Amino acid sequence: MTTQAPALPLQRAVWSTVSAYVALTKPRIIELLLVTTLPTMVVAQRGLPPVWLMLATLVGGTLAAGGANAINMVVDRDIDGLMKRTKNRPLVTGAMTPTAALVFALVLEAAAFVELWLAVNPLSATLAVSATLFYVFVYTIWLKRRSSQNIVIGGAAGAVPVLVGWAAVTGTLAWAPVVLFAIIFIWTPPHFWSLAVRYKEDYAAAEVPMLPVVASMTRTTREIFLYTGALVAVTLLFGPVAHLGLIYMVSAALLGGGFLFITARLWRLARTDQATGKEAMRVFGYSITYLTVLFVAMAGDVLITNHIH
Repeated sequence: MTTQAPALPLQRAVWSTVSAYVALTKPRIIELLLVTTLPTMVVAQRGLPPVWLMLATLVGGTLAAGGANAINMVVDRDIDGLMKRTKNRPLVTGAMTPTAALVFALVLEAAAFVELWLAVNPLSATLAVSATLFYVFVYTIWLKRRSSQNIVIGGAAGAVPVLVGWAAVTGTLAWAPVVLFAIIFIWTPPHFWSLAVRYKEDYAAAEVPMLPVVASMTRTTREIFLYTGALVAVTLLFGPVAHLGLIYMVSAALLGGGFLFITARLWRLARTDQATGKEAMRVFGYSITYLTVLFVAMAGDVLITNHIH
């Protein structure tokens, strides 16, 4: 009679290793990138793109973003160990070696480039890999530990997936995807700074000059509010530029009004020394919902309008 007991530790070890490699790619960040890519493709197509094209673009985008995030973890493994929020990341816990992580990341990037080039088009492949290079060299290696504007400039990398999505459908770029790029670019600082307010002590311990670490709470929350104001303006500009209708415009106005209200409240509380990490996390949570619903609204606008016509 055989027993399968010895197989259990092996299964656990395999599962643990697979989980560690998946964690390297930061899946939750990838989800947000894909949430912006698919609606962009719908707007570019003025309808639903072919399923195979959507799948090919999402697979390539996932591989590229996963590779970029893994390289980020390799470079940041020293400061990740100093921060409570990141102390359980696989390179801090020793789940794998930095060399193994880097090889994994480079394989993902190569696969992303080849897959997008062959299955989608050369422009989308080039854009996806250029975003990785920018994220790694400009944000992670150069700006993150040197400038309080790190996330502002670095946010450009997270804005590239909308260009990839547009290029996947049209093979070119135009003003509409440039405005979409601007939406993500301007959305990133209020989104990330509100998180950084909550983890201010973490960033201070790691000597990363995020704005809440080097500036007062009043200035940080004012910047969050001002960027939100600019964001709302650009989202309203996108409507006429992309020839979207009432569904999108009303959604953008209502979502923007909510974002302005919640960031104005955070700023007001900061001026009276009542702002807390909990309040900042409300802004952070809203920012994710805001972006998701905004992009669903633009895709819905196109699909519903087409269906009516």
